[in-house]
Amino acid sequence: MLTVDLARVAFTRLTVPGGTWTSEEHRVGFAATQLVPSWTARTPPGGGVEVELRARTGAGTLTKWYVMGRWSEHGPRTSVPGQGDEDGDVAVDTFVARRPVVAFQLRVTARGEGARMTSLGVLASALPQRPVTVSTPGVAGHVELDVPGHSQYAHAGHHPRWDGGGANWCSPASVAMVLAFWGRGPEPGELAWVGADDPAPAVDHAAMGTYDDSYQGTGNWPFNVAYAGRYGLTGFVTRLLSAAELEAFVLAGIPVIASLSFRAHELPGAGYSTNGHILVVTGFTAGGDVVVNDPAAPADGEVRRIYPRAAFENVWLRSSGSGGIVYVLHPPGHPLPPCTNGNW
Repeated sequence: MLTVDLARVAFTRLTVPGGTWTSEEHRVGFAATQLVPSWTARTPPGGGVEVELRARTGAGTLTKWYVMGRWSEHGPRTSVPGQGDEDGDVAVDTFVARRPVVAFQLRVTARGEGARMTSLGVLASALPQRPVTVSTPGVAGHVELDVPGHSQYAHAGHHPRWDGGGANWCSPASVAMVLAFWGRGPEPGELAWVGADDPAPAVDHAAMGTYDDSYQGTGNWPFNVAYAGRYGLTGFVTRLLSAAELEAFVLAGIPVIASLSFRAHELPGAGYSTNGHILVVTGFTAGGDVVVNDPAAPADGEVRRIYPRAAFENVWLRSSGSGGIVYVLHPPGHPLPPCTNGNW
């Protein structure tokens, strides 16, 4: 049984000078149970980067090095299963501690001429076990960003080599939406292989470009951030603590990609159940409810949904779901909102 400070999140940015590099040891500031590195990188054909992590337990001992991902723009890219020991394990993209950890180090290995990290960060957290407390709506009133809509189901049966076609493409569909919002994404020449009758070739490209060969899916969180980095965005994976923090990002002009899970009755208006889903938060109503582009809609023109604030916060923030996981993607020069909780 883990005994930890139950409401803590910390995000640490690191600067990678290039090549193969090992960070200094970074203190978390509390006893963490999960660590998630995320990054953007540029890699040549045949090259890539490997990200490893080790941690210091509360007892003062160091874990072994765990491989957190092997990433390449051009593929293959993969997580590494079967690394578990008495200290913890890697669940696709997340180091899950069996003994709470208080510090970490990262090691980056770049392969191929010109392979380099362009951003790197680590989310450390200890998930709360208590019920979610609904946040108070902000004072800005209605705000909504004009994010193009893409349905994952418009791609059902497309290119099953990458996670079975559209049915499982919520994450690449969401990343494609945010790339389009920022005016970024693959050029027409990169999309020729998709097929002329495809309603949104950028979604198929994002699925191909985020696919994890080991996990056999497109939902690896840092791989989705790294894919956006190919097109000039920077980004990171973190946990937000409330819809009020989501509002701060939207008010700063930044749509946020959120991970959540729920039964259909828990999120009025959704009409489906999911063990894990990704969508784009695009705004808020005057009453504080959450406006999203939900790629689970049947068609591109139907993705805009409004979900009740309390219900959304519950299925997004609770520890049995993602615990508030988000991807934040933005141009490097676009400022983030002020941070008061150390989580971005």
